[in-house]
Amino acid sequence: MIQPRGWESGGAARVRERDERSAVAAMLAARSVALVGASPRDGSLGQRMISELARSSAAPRTYLVNPRHTEIAGTRCYPSLAELPEASVDLVLLAVPDTALAEQLGLAARRGDRSAVIFGSAFDPPGPHPAGQPSLRDRLAATARAAGMAVCGAGCMGFVNVTGGLRAVGYLEPDPLPAGPVALITHSGSVFSAMLRTRRGLGYTVAVSSGQELVTTAAEYAEWALGQEETRVLALVLEAVRDAGRLRAVLAAAAARDIPVVLLTAGRSARGRAMVSAHSGALAAADGGWEALARGYGVHRVGDLAELADTLELFAIGRQGGSGASTAGTGIATVHDSGLERAYVADVADELGVPFAAIGEPTTARLAGLLDPGLEPANPLDIWGTGARAEEQLSGALSALADDPAVAAVALAVDLVHEYDGDQSYPDAVTAAARRTSKPVVVLSNLPTAIDPDVAARLRAGGIPVLEGTRTGL
Repeated sequence: MIQPRGWESGGAARVRERDERSAVAAMLAARSVALVGASPRDGSLGQRMISELARSSAAPRTYLVNPRHTEIAGTRCYPSLAELPEASVDLVLLAVPDTALAEQLGLAARRGDRSAVIFGSAFDPPGPHPAGQPSLRDRLAATARAAGMAVCGAGCMGFVNVTGGLRAVGYLEPDPLPAGPVALITHSGSVFSAMLRTRRGLGYTVAVSSGQELVTTAAEYAEWALGQEETRVLALVLEAVRDAGRLRAVLAAAAARDIPVVLLTAGRSARGRAMVSAHSGALAAADGGWEALARGYGVHRVGDLAELADTLELFAIGRQGGSGASTAGTGIATVHDSGLERAYVADVADELGVPFAAIGEPTTARLAGLLDPGLEPANPLDIWGTGARAEEQLSGALSALADDPAVAAVALAVDLVHEYDGDQSYPDAVTAAARRTSKPVVVLSNLPTAIDPDVAARLRAGGIPVLEGTRTGL
């Protein structure tokens, strides 16, 4: 049962806590929340909203609002925001029809509520639009801006502040969510939900589904996320730039602090750009603009969601390469258990422009001493002969390559399939090799659907990324 906290007995009014937080900070770390459109109906947006907020470990003061109910599951339900015992709240969640949005957001603005989440799409009613009248989205934006409110949405899933223990979403998401170094800001609610359910080595500080960004932009969320000491990786999934100056400042700040920024964009094609406009009313950024932004600030631009997940995992749980003497290499090294797959990986790497390190004579000699007769001591390396000493050979080869000064990162490039005989040579070998070096060590799998999830989870828990695809991993 949700109960408002911090009030005097007898219902005496309490002065709202005052602080100097920005509206975005008040939203993402809300101490008081009103749920407008709260509902007892199973499966409804209003019911899911209650359920998710109740899972918030931060336990904000919570008020249910719906004129159709006096209580929901034993918790008092107020007929209107105007009836709340708190003069204003940090966050208002609006699970109401589009036709009620202007009225409810206007009431929140007049009360001095600091922020809101608009789950609905904020579409204008069907039929001709009156000449000279602003659209619903424009009216909502003007109302919020005039009141200094932050707004998540419209057309969004909400947000989860994982480290702060606040779940402001209208859809059921995993509970608990893993805490970690990644701050995710995405225009897409589907990407938001998918990334929270990847079952990979990812943990989040905050994840925001920003939707149409009627008021508050991705750059503002990113700026707040960078202010949290737990944030060490920033993930942006964007279709448009609504605040270019602030976004450039955020990217510059991330670069100055050596925080990797991973960017996935939509609208590269003419058809994609038209779909962006139809979806959110935004003008998709030109691809050349995205590319210039990425190059100018050292942003890691990715081509699809699979590459996004691989790249985030690499930064979230793996080691970053450095510029010191022990990590000054400029190429990768890979170890394989298949001659064909070795050639295949070499082909894809060449296509992508991923360089293999030119290993030195001492490394070649070390490898030659490990290999079965007939195998070539080279990079990339095929280790598979008889298989009698697989763990010893794999571990030794990975270590020898990692010790080479030309090598920046090492990958065990195998399919990581389930071994029916229980053999653990591969995960044991790569784990042992990782202990002997400070350089990045990963597993690079060629076939995501063949990966043994238990073995992958074990490696990830040990700080070894498992990259799920040849092209995306490279």
